[in-house]
Amino acid sequence: MNRSYTTRKVCTVAKKDVSVGLIGFGTIGTGVVQLLKQNESVIHRRLGVNLVIKTIADIDIVTPRNISTEGIRLTENAEDILNDPDIDIVVELVGGLTWARTFILGAIRKGKHVVTANKALLAAEGDSIFEEAENRKVNIGFEASVGGGIPIIKTLRESLAGNNIRSIFGIMNGTCNYILSRMTDEHLPFESVLKEAQSLGFAEADPTYDIEGHDTAHKLAVTLALSYGKRVRLDDIYREGISTLSRQDVEFARQLGYKIKLLAIAIEREDSIEARIHPTMIPFDSILSSVNGNYNAFHIVGDASGPLVLYGQGAGMMPTASSVASDLIDIARDMQEGVLCRVPLRAFKKDRMTDIRLLPMDEVRTNYYFRFSAVDRPGVLSAVAGILGKHDISIASVIQTERRDSGAVPVVMTTHESRERNVREALAEINRLDTMLADTVLIRIEDER
Repeated sequence: MNRSYTTRKVCTVAKKDVSVGLIGFGTIGTGVVQLLKQNESVIHRRLGVNLVIKTIADIDIVTPRNISTEGIRLTENAEDILNDPDIDIVVELVGGLTWARTFILGAIRKGKHVVTANKALLAAEGDSIFEEAENRKVNIGFEASVGGGIPIIKTLRESLAGNNIRSIFGIMNGTCNYILSRMTDEHLPFESVLKEAQSLGFAEADPTYDIEGHDTAHKLAVTLALSYGKRVRLDDIYREGISTLSRQDVEFARQLGYKIKLLAIAIEREDSIEARIHPTMIPFDSILSSVNGNYNAFHIVGDASGPLVLYGQGAGMMPTASSVASDLIDIARDMQEGVLCRVPLRAFKKDRMTDIRLLPMDEVRTNYYFRFSAVDRPGVLSAVAGILGKHDISIASVIQTERRDSGAVPVVMTTHESRERNVREALAEINRLDTMLADTVLIRIEDER
C-alpha cells in the first residue's frame, strides 16, 4: 500500500537574550537586580535565554546599593532607556502617578513591553494605560502591584479563568495587619504600635496611605477589574481605615470570639458587585484570622474551584522582586515564541470590558458590633433596643460592663444581619439621646463566607 506524506513547515522564532531597562533603583529595584543575578542560572534553564539588565535609570546613581552593577549602564535620564532600540522590556519602579505614567506610556509607544509594581497608577489610570498597550500590541506585567510575592494576579487572570468569582476577602496591607496583630496579641494601644511599626520600617513617617485604607483600595480596584471584567472608579469603593480603632474594641472583639482585620471585600451580587474596605470582625476559627504580622492573604471563592487561600509576604524587597521577575520571564517566554498578549491584560478581552456597578454601601447587609457609651440609668438599654427594633435591627448579644470613672458605661451589642442604611439611621437617632456620652462605635462582622 502506498502512503503519501506532506511536509509541514514549522515556523520558529530565533532565540536571543532579552534586554531589560530598569527605571527606579530603590529598594525593589535593588531586589530585582539581586534576584536576576543570584538566580541567573535557573532563569536561563527555564527561559532558554538570558534576562539581561542593560541600563538602570534613577535620579540617584551614586548611593551604594550593596549589589554589583558590573556590566550595567547607570544613567540619570530615563529617556536613555526609552530611546534604546535594543531594550525589550522596561521595568517601572519609581512609583507615584505623574512620572511613572510618563515612563510607562513612553515605553509602550516605543513598542516596549512593561513591568510595573505601581498599583496606585493602575487603579487611577489603568483604563487609558491598558488601552494604549492593547492598541500597540505590547504586554504589561503587574503581578507585583498587588500582594507582593503572592501570585494573585496570575491566579485571577489564568488559574481561575473558567470560574465566576463569587467573593474575595483580602488582607492586603501588611502595615495595618501588623498593627492590628500587635494590638490583639499584646494588648497595646494603636498609637504605640504605630510608632513601633514606623521604627521597624513597616510604616512610613506619614502612615496615612496605609492606615486609612488608600493602599488597600488601589489593590482592590486592580483585583476587581481582573475578577469581573469591569472598569472601576476608585472613588466608588467604600473605604474606612483603622486609625480610630481602640484597644477597648479589640478586647471586646476577643471576648466575643473575633479578631479585627482590615479587610478588602468583593462579593458578586445579581446585577452588581459589593466592594468595601473597613475594619472587620472575623471569627477566631476563620483562616484569615490566623494571618498575623505584616503578612497578606486572599480568600477567593470560585463557582467551580470552591474556596482558595493565597498567603504570603505582601511587601518587601525580595518578595516583590520575585513577582517582577515572574512577569519578566512570562513576557520573555512569549517573545521567544513570537506570541503577543496571549492572555488579555485584564483577563477579559478589551471589547468585553464594561463599567462596573457597585452596590451602594447603604444597601449592604451584614452583621454589626456596636459600642455605646451610656449613662448608668434605668431604661437606657430598653430605649436603645427599641430604636434598633424600629429600624428592623435584631440584637444577637449584649455585654454590659462596670461604670468607668467618666460615668459612662460601655454597652456592647452585636446584631443579626441588617441593612447598612437602617443601621446608620438607627445610630443617628441613638446618638441624639441625652443618655449617650459619645457617638456609637460601629464595626462590621463577617461570620460565614
